[in-house]
Amino acid sequence: MSDVPPATTAPADREATSEPPERADRPVTGDDPALRAAYRLCRRRTKDQDPAEYALIQLVPTALRPALHALWAAANALDDLGDDRTAPAAERAARVEAWITALHRELPTGSSPDPVRRALVDTANRWRLDLSELRDAMAQVQDDTRGRHFADWAQWRAWGRDNLLPWFGLVRTVFDRAGVPVALRLDTREAYEEFLDGVRLTDILTDLSADLAQGDLLLPAEVLDLHPGSAADLAQRRWSPAVAALITHLTGLARQWVSQEALTRGMHPGPATVLHTMAALLCAQLDAVDAAGPGILRSPPRPALRTRARILAPARARAALAWSLTPLTVPPPQRPGARRPPAAVEPAPTGAFRPPPPHPSGERPPEIPPGLLPAHVAVIMDGNGRWAQQRGLPRHAGHRAGASTVREVVHGALDIGLRHLTLYTFSTENWHREPEEVDAILGLLRDELAENPFGDLDVRLRWHGRAGRLPPDLVDLLHLRERTTRARTGLTLTMCIDYGGRDELTRTAAALAHRARDGRLEPGLIAEDDFAGHLPLPDMPDVDLLWRTGGEQRVSNFLPWHTAYAELHFTPGLWPDADRRDLWQAVSAFTRRQRHHGATPAATGEPAPADGPSAARCVTAPAAGSGG
Repeated sequence: MSDVPPATTAPADREATSEPPERADRPVTGDDPALRAAYRLCRRRTKDQDPAEYALIQLVPTALRPALHALWAAANALDDLGDDRTAPAAERAARVEAWITALHRELPTGSSPDPVRRALVDTANRWRLDLSELRDAMAQVQDDTRGRHFADWAQWRAWGRDNLLPWFGLVRTVFDRAGVPVALRLDTREAYEEFLDGVRLTDILTDLSADLAQGDLLLPAEVLDLHPGSAADLAQRRWSPAVAALITHLTGLARQWVSQEALTRGMHPGPATVLHTMAALLCAQLDAVDAAGPGILRSPPRPALRTRARILAPARARAALAWSLTPLTVPPPQRPGARRPPAAVEPAPTGAFRPPPPHPSGERPPEIPPGLLPAHVAVIMDGNGRWAQQRGLPRHAGHRAGASTVREVVHGALDIGLRHLTLYTFSTENWHREPEEVDAILGLLRDELAENPFGDLDVRLRWHGRAGRLPPDLVDLLHLRERTTRARTGLTLTMCIDYGGRDELTRTAAALAHRARDGRLEPGLIAEDDFAGHLPLPDMPDVDLLWRTGGEQRVSNFLPWHTAYAELHFTPGLWPDADRRDLWQAVSAFTRRQRHHGATPAATGEPAPADGPSAARCVTAPAAGSGG
């Protein structure tokens, strides 16, 4: 049985052989006729189905275009399978799953009978792309076959970004591999994601007629409610004042989102030209949406050809000049029959994760009732450098040993069902250490993130801190792991990197000041909830248990807001000597605490429980003000 419906494969093969070879592709795709045909098919589909995207790809060097055509064609092929309303939802979902499963099976082989996947597999292997980033985006297409409804903009943004960010991330990786890194500064990260929100909203407005014909309305109820009656009118494909006001409101939002001038500041002029041109084409598309009026409910509006020409002509000249001055690194073509190392890819989504490996001693985790388990444990991992010095080793050896302990403790957290674990990985004060040690720590973080040791565990990875001083490739890896684990529901592992508690509070105060200045917040009415809602991670729960290794008994500027009522647990051992059993002991000690949060304890007539398993092993005390 074919992996995908015959209609997806057979016409593609015929189309692929009908177009004469393009000489510009030959140095890139090698001498394999089937592979050249596959890339030509991707190029032709891009040109026919999305002329604007094709025009943008024409602004990049010829050697990079086949990879971008393959990525676009693969994303579109999946969307087509999911949107084919001639088949019931269950069948469409099965087709998408079959396509994804086939890709997973074909990546190690370097080939595929499906021409689009063949080009994607070759692109992934040639450019060393990590297609695991696409796993959730592809699975989302499968979920979309059951229909989508959004209560608010937050849900809508999460859906759109989960779909677009991975594909755009791979395009950025192609530029990186070619020697033109498209790094994003901290202050442009949100602008980048908002830009993609604008791309998604423009696409929805353009395809509104087709979506409505299929019974889809991919807009949040939050904005529909602002224009009473618009949802019902759109469902009937009826133009009304409410619909007109809604469209005007949405095109205004989309223009605001795609007009991110700061996004390309400091960027190489080649990619910057592509982004500027993309924004201009999107604004022209939004002008066409506004001008269409009721026609938007009948067919997709398009800007005039002269409008596109006015945008593209100078862009081509700027791009040609930028790339003429830029040397590129392009991987060689794969010879027919040659085997290249397969591109990295995680297993196809199965809905199940493996359990953590057992402790080498065979010791089992303690049985802790869920009601007694702390919701959030934060750890100050102290003693890596001292551990190394005691053994006559360089300090970075201690940090590497400490990384093994991190894995052990994460396994222990999964063993007992902990929901949140936050690790003080690199503080704002750590920059004052010797440059060699700082470089070693950051390099170790980069290696751990690249290896992804928790990739097949139910661990959601988050990052808390600032990015201005971190290497851009490390920031990209952190965001990659955040995106690809966002949907996981087990342990949330937060790594605090370039984090400082006072810095966090200062940033929060600045955010509140901005809102007050803009008239959106009354200073005299600011409450704790307002402050908590403006923290960099507003959904991070309060810390129940703060554990510090290494014998020191201080909190060192770590999560001051979240640890206001935390139980403090100090142990003398150095972090590299700890393992999951130390976490279990810390949590067991926590369960024996009486926590009152300032209230009067109930009279039990019994002595207060011990503070830990043994005085020699640990010291546990309530944080100041907890009333414990």
